[in-house]
Amino acid sequence: MDGNGRFERIFRSPYAVPNGIAACPDGVWVVDQITDRVALVSLDEPNEYQVTHFLKDYPSDSSNTSGMCWHDGDLWLAANGSSDLWRPSREQDARKGAGEVLRMDTDTGALKERRLLPGGGGTHGIEVDCRDPDYIWLSTLSRQTLSRVRIADWSVTATIPLQHDRSHGLVSTDKALWIVYTNERTIVETDPDTGEPGRTINIPDNMPQPHGMTRQGADFLYCDATSGWIVRVHDVIDG
Repeated sequence: MDGNGRFERIFRSPYAVPNGIAACPDGVWVVDQITDRVALVSLDEPNEYQVTHFLKDYPSDSSNTSGMCWHDGDLWLAANGSSDLWRPSREQDARKGAGEVLRMDTDTGALKERRLLPGGGGTHGIEVDCRDPDYIWLSTLSRQTLSRVRIADWSVTATIPLQHDRSHGLVSTDKALWIVYTNERTIVETDPDTGEPGRTINIPDNMPQPHGMTRQGADFLYCDATSGWIVRVHDVIDG
């Protein structure tokens, strides 16, 4: 699919500034960049306020959250440095200019793990590797790369180059990584072994800006931190 896919505004986030989104069997998780709370909402038809059913939410120890994924009952949150632009600082916030990765239990909201971003700097995209869930992909923005990290010992096992500045949402499939480039308003299929780009999906100017992204079946869902909308991109993945 080169060019424009089929886009649909499906509902508004329960939070004002959704900057990460993660589909799961019960619905979709959304994280707010201001408060760093995470909410699980249904994928039902929205009500008259253009929101869906609010299932539960938790506070998190993340800060300036700029990406999220779900895997096997856990949420992984990309803490893109401190949140002093948005709210009063907290003791548990990441340091200014230093990204961190947090793992949260979705049954209890408890923090299970906290790691520094390899190489330091900021991070936006985060995704457990679809081909091997013992690994996780992280955007390492100071180096303009994606890093594949072994979860057990947090060692970097591979890196691939990013094609543009301000990469954001990230989806892993059996065949590719799909990377959101917010400023370019594109979603680019990328070879996970070489970093070579493949298909490109262009976001029309009349649709919300892409930030975080997740997969639901054959579709992508992305969130827009500026407008609060959740958008469906139909029929991206074959099979």
